[in-house]
Amino acid sequence: MSVRTTRKTYDPYIILKARDMIKLLSRGVAIGQAVKILDDSVACDIIKIGNIVRNKDRFVKRRQRIIGPDGSTLKAIELLTQCYVLVQGNTVSAMGPYKGLKEELMIKRELAKDPKLATESWDRFLPNFRRKHLKTSEKTARKNEKLQERNEARTAAGLEPLAKGHEQVKKKVYTPFPPAQLPRKVDLQLESGEYFLKNKEKEAREAKRRKEKQEEVTAEKRAKRAEAFVAPVETAEPTVGEKRKRQRDTDLNEGRAEGVEKKKKKKKHKKIEASDSE
Repeated sequence: MSVRTTRKTYDPYIILKARDMIKLLSRGVAIGQAVKILDDSVACDIIKIGNIVRNKDRFVKRRQRIIGPDGSTLKAIELLTQCYVLVQGNTVSAMGPYKGLKEELMIKRELAKDPKLATESWDRFLPNFRRKHLKTSEKTARKNEKLQERNEARTAAGLEPLAKGHEQVKKKVYTPFPPAQLPRKVDLQLESGEYFLKNKEKEAREAKRRKEKQEEVTAEKRAKRAEAFVAPVETAEPTVGEKRKRQRDTDLNEGRAEGVEKKKKKKKHKKIEASDSE
């Protein structure tokens, strides 16, 4: 296809517009939509996305993200930018007004219509996305919060709280000699006698070891699940017989204490009387 001017042509820029129209038609844009590019207020851009990823399967998945389920993401992009977007092959064709590309969110456009909220901060209305990559301090704070929640659950269940797992790393003693060579797998098998076993015996031993490990993991998970269901230690009220027994014991102790005090007073009086008689 070629573009030529005639004697009736009065706008020289229409040649570039016709070139853009041919490009859009070659990228699969409908003729009714491609004709709109001849308007001065409409521009177009063909974005190449084929050379971003080398793997074809990964490229198809990423291209599908632009379209979204049932074309919902593509429709949202068109509503936000007020542009026509077509994903075809290794390119993305976009055409629309120049001002439409400056708008970022539909929420901002709706809030700008309200004169009360025109001068206020819109952070509370905008979505707050969670960051995937956290700092070390944030990870530590989150870990401490989880540990505190677990300790509260354990104290409520009457168990001892868990200690913090932050242990100081001991510095290794410097030695100029290299570390000892690790034994090979065959050496370990010769040492344990596994090297001389038959295949069936090896499989039986491996199955036994795997089963023991599964039982240990199962027991740990069962104990971990049972932490929240352990009933707290409750002090039961004493029965009538226990109350009477305690009362008798207290009365007996008080009687013994009174008897001891009386004996002391008698001894004191006898000493005073003996001193007076002398």
